[in-house]
Parts: sequence; C-alpha cells; structure tokens
Amino acid sequence: MAELVLISTLNGVLFGLLLFLMASGLTLIFSMMGVLNFAHASFYMLGAFLGFQISRWAGFWSALILAPVLVGLAGALVERFGLRNVHKHGHVAELLFTFGLAFVIEELVQIVWGKSPVDFRTPALLDFPAFTVFATNYPAYKLFMLVISIAIFVGLFVMLTRTRIGLIVQAALTHPHMVAHLGHNVPFVFMSVFGVGAALAGIAGVIAGPALVTQASMAALLGPILFVVVVVGGLGSLQGALFASLLIGLLQTFAIS
Repeated sequence: MAELVLISTLNGVLFGLLLFLMASGLTLIFSMMGVLNFAHASFYMLGAFLGFQISRWAGFWSALILAPVLVGLAGALVERFGLRNVHKHGHVAELLFTFGLAFVIEELVQIVWGKSPVDFRTPALLDFPAFTVFATNYPAYKLFMLVISIAIFVGLFVMLTRTRIGLIVQAALTHPHMVAHLGHNVPFVFMSVFGVGAALAGIAGVIAGPALVTQASMAALLGPILFVVVVVGGLGSLQGALFASLLIGLLQTFAIS
C-alpha cells in the first residue's frame, strides 16, 4: 500500500507539473488577451512530434531546444497574422479561429506522421532507474522531467516578478491602455506572450513524448483538462496554475491507480 501511495504521488506530481507547463501559458494568454485558445493543446502535440522528428536527425538534446523554439515561433505567427486580424470581430470569431486551428494542426500532424503512435524513445543518457522504492524502479527520465518543470516554474516566477519585462507583462494584463501610453508596444507584448505560451506547451510536448504516447490524439486527451486547470487556478496567476495543476494531476493519478 505504501509503495502504491508513494509511486502514485510521484507520478501525480509529475503529471501535474506537465499540466502546469501548458496551463501557465494558457492562463497568461487568456488573462491578457481574453482569448480562450482551443489550439493550445495542439501546440503541445506539435512540440512532441517536432521533438520526435528532430531527435531522429540530431538527437534528443537538440530537439529539446529546437522544437520549443519552432513551436513558439509558430505561436507568435498565429497571433500576428491570425488572431490579431480576427480580434476586431469579437471573442466568438477568436474562438472559432482557435478551434479551427486545432483541427488544422491535427490534420497536418496526421498527414506528416500518420495516425499511429510514433516511437519517441527516452534518451540513452537517462535510460536507467534513478532510485528504487519498495522494489520498484523509478526512471531517471521521469526525475529529469520533474527537474525541468520545476526549473521552468522558478524561471517564470522570477521573470514575471523581478524583471522589467515581467512587470510590463503584468501591467499589460490589467492596464493595457496605460502601458501603451507609456510608450510600450502592447501588440508586440501580446505576440510575445502568445509565442512564449506556445513554446511552453512545446517544451511539455518534447519532454512528455518519450514518457507518454506520442500520437495525433494527444491534444484532444489533454485539452479539456487544461481549461479546468485555468478555471480552478485563476486567471493570470502562476501560483494558482501550479496549485490547480498539481491538484488535478494527483487526483487523476490516484483515481487511475
């Protein structure tokens, strides 16, 4: 019983932190732009498949860097040439745009990589048990996922609360017109936040790919959970998103166990 509780807790925290990587970007986008981005989980899926492809060409560590950058650039382009143009037509148009974008990304993934799961393997450097608990080996790769997720949370928190860029972003969340009057390029801030949010989802996809099943339906499986996290955690709150992600991750893991 103790073994089940401990392993389930570790897996629940891990799943919760993966949810946080995606929910943190989604909650910032939602609170800043008022856009409920239905395609956010699709960026997670895109990151996983790009990570798989790049890892075949240049190795996992190159994929860990390049795939999120590519997904972030794709997100920034979506905001600049897509969402920004439909914003004037209201939130319904934005919802329809992101909903359609999710289908487009899924179809593109299926065209390029097919509908069957791909063999996204754990890097050889981390393919060993980190420790043993009650005769159960805990993979080093999962421990690596925990460390990366915690490091990103700390980095985001420090950036948003201790840097000039973070203060501008937080001000734009609540007073975009005042930020514009102070001479800052608010549309560029919006585009940057959207791109960073997509990149965070891409990172989650790359590190989750070898541990979970990398397939075209992975966005549909996680999408609804993300919106629950945003609602429970509160708009614009990284701490709230972290709490809600961990709570839902633990609840789901223990329910399955």
